[in-house]
Amino acid sequence: LKERNQVKQLCFELNQTAPLDTERRAALTKQILGVDGALVESPFHVDYGYNLKVGTNFYANHGCTILDCNLIKVGDNCLLGPHVCISAASHPLHARLRVNGDELAFPITIGNNVWISANATICPGITLGDNVVVGAGAVVNKSFPSNVVIAGVPAKIIRHLEENEQALT
Repeated sequence: LKERNQVKQLCFELNQTAPLDTERRAALTKQILGVDGALVESPFHVDYGYNLKVGTNFYANHGCTILDCNLIKVGDNCLLGPHVCISAASHPLHARLRVNGDELAFPITIGNNVWISANATICPGITLGDNVVVGAGAVVNKSFPSNVVIAGVPAKIIRHLEENEQALT
């Protein structure tokens, strides 16, 4: 609980810091994410912080929420559009268990060079391969391989990326 409250305080401070106070924002972002060079727009919310591992060149646009009650790994060069929700949290289907306060959490892995567009939701237990593009408003409730564009509710593959559209690695 202490660590959770600590990261919530850091997110609060980040969300209250002026956009042009780049040094303070960078220092707070490093405290939250544990890496240099990540860029996070306010507001930004994360549950624990220590279960969130982001790669180099990470960007989160305004209004992102990440519920990292289990490990969430995000690769290099990943972009999160406005109001993206990545949630490792879930609840039992059985009502009695939910009423008792039982919770579930499943890890999420997001590959390198992934773009998650505005208002998309990444559900617990999902793996996205490298170079995936997630369309705006998608609800991703199953895993997808590398080099695809996915969209919809629930998300499905709408096309495969051609070799010249894939990241050069």
